[in-house]
Amino acid sequence: MAVQKATNIHWHEGNFTRAERWKALNSVGCTMWFTGLSASGKSTIASALEQSLVNAGINCYRLDGDNIRFGLNKNLGFSADDRAENIRRIGEVAKLFADSGCVALTSFISPYRKDRDLCRELHEKDKTGAMVFIEVFVDTPIDVCEQRDPKGLYKKARAGELKGFTGIDDPYEAPANPELVLKPATMSVDQCVAACMELLKAKGVLKG
Repeated sequence: MAVQKATNIHWHEGNFTRAERWKALNSVGCTMWFTGLSASGKSTIASALEQSLVNAGINCYRLDGDNIRFGLNKNLGFSADDRAENIRRIGEVAKLFADSGCVALTSFISPYRKDRDLCRELHEKDKTGAMVFIEVFVDTPIDVCEQRDPKGLYKKARAGELKGFTGIDDPYEAPANPELVLKPATMSVDQCVAACMELLKAKGVLKG
């Protein structure tokens, strides 16, 4: 867990509450956290869901694992400690998006259960009130992921050219109790998006 190094800092409340912000913006913020193996379909589903939500007039933004490593987390590698810090930072960023009234979609392998649980805790135990955190397990068998292998990473890992690769020589801890399980091996992208939309409605994030 990250250590608080800054001193002489104080939380500065704004001039209105989160509830007042959301009411004025006619929006409800939340984080939908997609987790699964590399090439499981996380980014594909999150991108399609983002498009559907934005086209429906919902303030939404997607935080993608690779994209974030070009900027915010460019100084992090793939060791266990760096993976944990990578996910911690994203959890904090996603919480800010959700607080603003945005639906944050995060697409990260996030292989360790304790790191995902920390992100959930950040949302559910926020000092200004709990926010919805939805864990989505994109449950694609590793053999299907290897067949897809769009970046050629599994091939490199199997050849010993890529060390510490999740699912090969580094563990993936599947969610114990995710709010939603998607199976891209037997579900279309449209079906996955529809399942996400229905859950967002059930959670009160979407109206109707």
